[in-house]
Amino acid sequence: MNDEAQMNEKVPKKVKILVGKDIKILGPGCPKCHKVEEVVKEALAEAGVAVDVEKVTDTMKIAGYGVFGTPAVVVDGKVKSVGKIPSKEEIKSWLKK
Repeated sequence: MNDEAQMNEKVPKKVKILVGKDIKILGPGCPKCHKVEEVVKEALAEAGVAVDVEKVTDTMKIAGYGVFGTPAVVVDGKVKSVGKIPSKEEIKSWLKK
C-alpha cells in the first residue's frame, strides 16, 4: 500500500454529531455488558454518527430506569433493550427516532 492510500485510510469519514442524543449502557461490567458497549460503538461508527456513550454500573441508578436485568441500553431516557445484546441494525434504528 502506498503512502497516499495509507493516509486516505486514516482520514475519518464524515461524522454527523447527533446533538441531544444520549446513550447509556446499564450493567455491572460483565462480559455481555462489554459486548453491548462494543456493538453500540460499532453501530455508531458504521452510521457515521458521534454520540456520547455512558456506562452506568451503579445498581441503584440502573434500578431507577426500572431495569432489573442487564445488560440494558437506554436511548434518550427510554429503555430500548434489556438482558440481551442488540444487533447493530437495531441500534441504528434507535438513532433515527
